[in-house]
Amino acid sequence: QLQLVESGGGLVQPGGSLRLSCAASGFTLSNYHVGWFRQAPGKEREGVSCISSSGGSVTYADSVKDRFAVSRDNAKNTVYLEMNSLKSDDTAIYYCAATTLHNTIHTMCARTVVVSYWGQGTQVTVSS
Repeated sequence: QLQLVESGGGLVQPGGSLRLSCAASGFTLSNYHVGWFRQAPGKEREGVSCISSSGGSVTYADSVKDRFAVSRDNAKNTVYLEMNSLKSDDTAIYYCAATTLHNTIHTMCARTVVVSYWGQGTQVTVSS
């Protein structure tokens, strides 16, 4: 069974940090570009950060640049999202996703329709 499983979400105060993990099972994640997306109540799902299959290329939404960092450990079949200086606007459900190498990471982060696999999501709440 092909699965992406996110973990690491929770409640954090403004200015705090969280590290999300996305573990793949049933397939080799190194054969895919991976992205992190988020969806806040009443808003569309948006791309937060995407990383190429090798980890050599990354992209970030303007709203998270210089605060978030994406990385991957292909030996562990896992991708991470380090989130620092969190703001209330970062509150959302965060999803991990994978797409085939036919797409670029920029296309993936801009167009959710190209995603092949989605995780179930993990809630991140930033509140005092």
